[in-house]
Amino acid sequence: MKKNKHNCDLKSCSFCRSCLKEWLPAIDANRKNYHFAKGEKLFTEGDKVEGMYFINTGKVKVHKKWDDEKELIVRFAGKGDIVGHRGLGKDIYYPVSATALEPVTVCFIDLDFFISSLKVNHDFTFQLMMFFAEELQESERKMRNMAHMPVKGRVVQALLKLKEKYGINNEGFVDITITKQDIASYAGTTYETVFRILNELEEDKTIGMKGKNFKIINIAVLENLLKH
Repeated sequence: MKKNKHNCDLKSCSFCRSCLKEWLPAIDANRKNYHFAKGEKLFTEGDKVEGMYFINTGKVKVHKKWDDEKELIVRFAGKGDIVGHRGLGKDIYYPVSATALEPVTVCFIDLDFFISSLKVNHDFTFQLMMFFAEELQESERKMRNMAHMPVKGRVVQALLKLKEKYGINNEGFVDITITKQDIASYAGTTYETVFRILNELEEDKTIGMKGKNFKIINIAVLENLLKH
């Protein structure tokens, strides 16, 4: 991590967009801008909560230890998103880790100022509450799917979620470079299983693969797989 010379524009992230205009000078005075290299952790599970991170550029995975050797990816984040919010509450330690999937720049807001902002900016507090509710619903769906959905369906759903989150680039690929291991950690399965399923989908011309990138060729087939 190193300090970034270029500050955010005070209007792109969810924090700045939802706060009162009169509060923006206070944000400007209290924010810190950092750059993280690919593979570098923004924070680690078990670290004391220091503040919240709002992503200006790049992509981040939020993950949690599954056991000594495995991890479960809880969510992916990108431009404008918040990470670190799972550390809010009485337990002042991050329950998850966040790792840069590519070079990432963030706006860091320390915890005391963030709490003050919640008390002053009611629209932002409401938006954060709705975000927590959505995350809780998604977590419950993921737990249900882990218990009841066949593994192929979970892998397919992971691919569709990544497309929904990051969109498509100019070459038609989903706009994220991601390893098969990370897909496995997101779907709650093993690398070997993901390798086999992706090969099957590629052979059927349902998806296309190019290194650590994938494109969806036949979305109807993938959506149909989720029904079985």
